[in-house]
Amino acid sequence: MITTDSGRIAALTAAGSWGGDTLHGLLARNAQSRPQGLAIKDQPNREQLTGDQPVQLSWAELDIASENLALRLQSEGVGEDDKVIVQLPNVAELLVVYYALSKLGAIVSPIPVQYGSHELQMVAGVLGPTAVVTLETFRDSALSESASLALPDTKVLSFGRDLLIDTTASSTQCDRAAEDANRVVSICWTSGTTGTPKGVPRSHNMWLATARSSIAAGNYSADDVLLNPFPMVNMAALGGFLFPSALLACPIVLHHPLDAPIFLKQMQDERITFTIVPPALLNQLAKTPELWNQFDFTALRCVGSGSAPLAPWMIEIFSRDFAKEVVNFYGSNEGISLFATPESAPDPQVRASMFPRPPAGALIETKVADTQSGDELVDQGERGELLIAGPTVFDGYFEHDNIDVFSDDGFFRTGDLVEICGQDGDFYRIVGRCKDIINRGGMKISPVELDVALEKHPDVVEAAVCAYPDDRLGEKICACVVMKPGVATLELEAVQHLFLEQGFAKFKLPERVQAFEQIPRNAMGKVQRFMLQDLVSTQITEKQEP
Repeated sequence: MITTDSGRIAALTAAGSWGGDTLHGLLARNAQSRPQGLAIKDQPNREQLTGDQPVQLSWAELDIASENLALRLQSEGVGEDDKVIVQLPNVAELLVVYYALSKLGAIVSPIPVQYGSHELQMVAGVLGPTAVVTLETFRDSALSESASLALPDTKVLSFGRDLLIDTTASSTQCDRAAEDANRVVSICWTSGTTGTPKGVPRSHNMWLATARSSIAAGNYSADDVLLNPFPMVNMAALGGFLFPSALLACPIVLHHPLDAPIFLKQMQDERITFTIVPPALLNQLAKTPELWNQFDFTALRCVGSGSAPLAPWMIEIFSRDFAKEVVNFYGSNEGISLFATPESAPDPQVRASMFPRPPAGALIETKVADTQSGDELVDQGERGELLIAGPTVFDGYFEHDNIDVFSDDGFFRTGDLVEICGQDGDFYRIVGRCKDIINRGGMKISPVELDVALEKHPDVVEAAVCAYPDDRLGEKICACVVMKPGVATLELEAVQHLFLEQGFAKFKLPERVQAFEQIPRNAMGKVQRFMLQDLVSTQITEKQEP
């Protein structure tokens, strides 16, 4: 399956942005050049998650194991261009599946382990899968049984019952599809901040272009040891770990679900040199230096983060007190690939929420369009939708009409609202999602900047704001908070004082506070504001009822 037209392939190949490498081709190269080098290592608590002992594989073992799995899947009818739903946690088997399906020329469609029957049926209805690959159990979830019940007409293959990791060399090779780096290797699903995920087909070349961008941002090298805490179903894990690891032949240490004590101990014990950490955990570490100082992180070069605006004070603490710099990544399944580094944005205030605008002639092209007229905006201070084009960008959603997904000149409409900023208008500041803007009596308010301001409170673990309906103003702002243990909630007056202290206009002040056990987020860690709004609105309605 190739979604890219010949003209685009020719242009990007001629420019050197795309080439002939494939995921499994890089594996073969690594198995030859570094056969005994570590490729994958499971988290130490794997037995508590799946009932199995942790696994680690060298590049040679990974090549053999993926070949054997490819042969097994082939015997079950999986072949070229077949689509396979993969519902696995971050365990070694997941990476073996990626490489095995790449060898077959099949398409992996990974989904979070949290998905239930509704989401499985939705994905399968769009995808038309040949098979589902999963585990018997993960924690208390019977993944295989649930998949079989949800999709009774689809073959469900599970590790521990139908499949296994086998590192015994075989003389047989699976039937290879024609080697083509423009073949679609994955269909991931959008983050679902609107509640309606869409399939994103991406080729080997698209992923490898993203991987090179990540490598440039984090200064990855073949000597790195990478720790991945994100579910390997989306941009952060695939573009930040899987494909860079294949390009550089450096190992990935796996982690997930996020367990801070285990994660920090892995950073120490595995001598991790680079990882990408959710903003909430970085904030927690910055607020509790005694926790950071319990460990030896001398091997760590720097850390990445993203999926939400970062706190400038956190970046400053990491640099000043921990001697570790934070790289701010901004990416998406569709192909957004921007980053702010200590070199390109040395000021923590800038690096926390702004991204350097790619210069003319760069591989990634961007522009800003007025959300109403579509006209290009170029002046400092103007706000509009970010549009992006280049080798990392996909061709369109799977089985979707794609109307208005791209501009007339081929730029992807990201749906992200940005402000042109910086001294010479050479930075973008992420303001929020175009559809997330809160309209309070005609005043348009970005929720993103309010999220960051709210997280500054020392008793707040994580926070987000959302709109709730108001008869007079249309919408008002609710501050949604997760408090430290032992702290019930924040008083509205304290929240408003916090915002006023930071210089916010009075029309941006929250007029309601609601405590949560956790903020609803998608697999990428992005706030699902539509869910917050539903929860807040429901509570308001229940209180108003007699």
